[in-house]
Amino acid sequence: MATEQSTATMPKVAMTLAAIAATGATPRPSGETPAEQRNRIVLGVGEQLAESSLATGNDWSLEWLALSPDNANMAYLAANPSANAFAVVLRGTVANVTDLLEDLDVGTVVPFTAVGSPSAPVAVSKGAMEAFSQVVTMSTAGVTLVQALAGVLAGAAPDPTVHVIGHSLGGCIATMVAPYLRAQTWPGATPRFGLHTFAAPTAGGPDFAAYVDSLHWVANERHYNHWDLVPQAWTSLGDVKKWYPHPPGPAANDDVKAVITAIAALPGPHVYAQPGKAYPLHPHYKSDYDHVMVKKTVQDFMGQVAYQHANSTYLGLLGTPDVLPGPVVRALSSNKGKAGSALVIAGSGFGAGTAVDFGTVPCQDPVVSGDGTAISVFAPPGVGVVAVRVTTNLGTSPAVPFGQFAYGGPAPVMLTGLTPDSGREGHRVTITGVNFGSHAQVFFGDNASPSVEVKRHGAPSEIAATVPDPTTGVGKPHTIDVTVLSNGYSSPTGPVAEFTYKEL
Repeated sequence: MATEQSTATMPKVAMTLAAIAATGATPRPSGETPAEQRNRIVLGVGEQLAESSLATGNDWSLEWLALSPDNANMAYLAANPSANAFAVVLRGTVANVTDLLEDLDVGTVVPFTAVGSPSAPVAVSKGAMEAFSQVVTMSTAGVTLVQALAGVLAGAAPDPTVHVIGHSLGGCIATMVAPYLRAQTWPGATPRFGLHTFAAPTAGGPDFAAYVDSLHWVANERHYNHWDLVPQAWTSLGDVKKWYPHPPGPAANDDVKAVITAIAALPGPHVYAQPGKAYPLHPHYKSDYDHVMVKKTVQDFMGQVAYQHANSTYLGLLGTPDVLPGPVVRALSSNKGKAGSALVIAGSGFGAGTAVDFGTVPCQDPVVSGDGTAISVFAPPGVGVVAVRVTTNLGTSPAVPFGQFAYGGPAPVMLTGLTPDSGREGHRVTITGVNFGSHAQVFFGDNASPSVEVKRHGAPSEIAATVPDPTTGVGKPHTIDVTVLSNGYSSPTGPVAEFTYKEL
């Protein structure tokens, strides 16, 4: 690869390749075989690599891709012939931050024997070793990662470069895959190897980190966001208790500190260390943060962590364009009906390979608008209240409150805002939303409002409610969820439903 790209733009290219690995990560709700999902991911990754506006600049092509049967891990191999470069990209587990850290099983360590015979045994976590083993043994049509890389290297020009890349757990696995690939015998000229990780927790102890760093790399870079919890694992998680600056927050309350303490205790007696040269990224937290996740709750704190850990945040911090987004459902033309009801789904990213599911039931013959912002469908047979989700080659939309469909009605109740969202007992709060019935009840945490006036019901709806006395004590935070009960529904919780009791 040209020196200029290796030293100046390679982090942007590498992070873009890592972000592309998340394409199509969520299976279709109505079900896909691993082969069907893999084929959809192949189309999506190919679409991303062909996008000239990205840092990858349409210079890379997909050569091989494998997905583990349980969808926990994915890896792909891309080639840039003009630069005589190849990229091995690891996706890792798709999960929330807490699940990701717990999955690493860091309380048990095992020898990392997959690289031959280091001068002394080096240890990695049992969870990381299991993920590594899955990645290097999974195959497509019987072809593993090593076999696929050997195939492309056999036809490469002299002195090729192989970059091993990953974000989050993919980066953790990359620190194991890279030395493993270096230890192999390759056809033709021996390739040079580079290691690029982003937002990665560490896989092993000081002996493992020292071993990785002792090898010769064209690059051995570890990029991390200063406000990202995940790369602090498992070296300095205690520091996270001091995050985030407040205001805007969310500052860690006692419950947050308890969660972090529990996570930090998972390694037990084992000491962990990070390999690679550190490249910290320093966003200005007062402006670059999730403006919704700012309340003093576990939910908001972990939501802010998820924002700071996201692919899009890392791409922004590196000053490079975000990858193509997956589909998003914003609303339905009606949230109730029966099988055969005509509906329009409003949203964005409705493109190639669009499919629609009502719960786990597929929808037949969806018609997508030319601008990709609407889909006309007929509701398939179903019962109860289901989430309407859209799948394309770039992924599956998340379930959202306004994407619910109730067979036979009544329509789901949803809360859209509180004014004000803080105060004391006895204060009046205006609650906005949709489908509040005339006999709606309101709860602040587990306490019922003593006075509820439904000013407007249907869609939109509005309630004026009096704030009840709070429940105080251990495990009872000042910020709680407001819930509206109406027509058999309770409104979903979330940032828009949070109310903070002011201290006297």
